[in-house]
Amino acid sequence: MNTLYDSARQDFLEGRINWIADDVRCMLIAGSQYTPDFSAHRTLADVPAPARVTNGVPLINKSSTGGAAAAAPVTFSAVPAGSYPVTGLILYIHDAAENLSRLLVWIDTGIGFPVQPNGGDIIVVWDTGPHKIFKL
Repeated sequence: MNTLYDSARQDFLEGRINWIADDVRCMLIAGSQYTPDFSAHRTLADVPAPARVTNGVPLINKSSTGGAAAAAPVTFSAVPAGSYPVTGLILYIHDAAENLSRLLVWIDTGIGFPVQPNGGDIIVVWDTGPHKIFKL
């Protein structure tokens, strides 16, 4: 159920999010430790620490076409074995304070989910179809 958080929808509509300029990051998530609440969850502080399999990795080469957000693939290096299975990922706008790091998108449907970390790299390659990572 890939979807935008309600607060992100509002922030996009009111011009508080700039996909190209903002420091958007991707984090691997153990869905067994986190249930998204798209209407209530607003910031990274709403995502419990045990659910965070990795730290956030910045998206690079971000672009947009026809309302669809795109970026280069993301590599999570040496994801520790023994972590919970990765069943989704979160895109968020990074801020030094978790309670200011705004949640954007929850993605749990795609090729390769779930994946069990084994100490190797996990590479996320975004969809190249018309909806790319997500479409407004």
